[in-house]
Amino acid sequence: MSPSPQPMSTRVLIVDDNAMNLELASFLLEAAGCDVHGAHDVPSARLVLHHHAPDLVLLDIQLPGVDGLSFVSELKADERWQALPVVAFTAYAMKGDEQKMRAAGCDGYIAKPIDVGQFARQVLNFLPG
Repeated sequence: MSPSPQPMSTRVLIVDDNAMNLELASFLLEAAGCDVHGAHDVPSARLVLHHHAPDLVLLDIQLPGVDGLSFVSELKADERWQALPVVAFTAYAMKGDEQKMRAAGCDGYIAKPIDVGQFARQVLNFLPG
């Protein structure tokens, strides 16, 4: 009898230029069973995106060079990635910021600093089904 196939883990791409934020988010999602890939900027995120086909993108809005809102607009304009959930992951918590992020194409919003006890559940709640 052959062993039953292992369920595939959720693949998450985290794009954040702050190494500590990236490390903490990766640790929490990996502890929840996710396959996590990180990128510090949009060019790196594009490479990861095409090589690892994530199930969800956790995206900082303030990035060097191309900002997160421009990147989410780029993703949502590409038919290959239109259905890919993109969650803004940002310290922007001013009134109206969430609406700007959703208008740019973000499917959700998680404010920094994060609640480490709830973070993985918050992220995974953005997955379809």
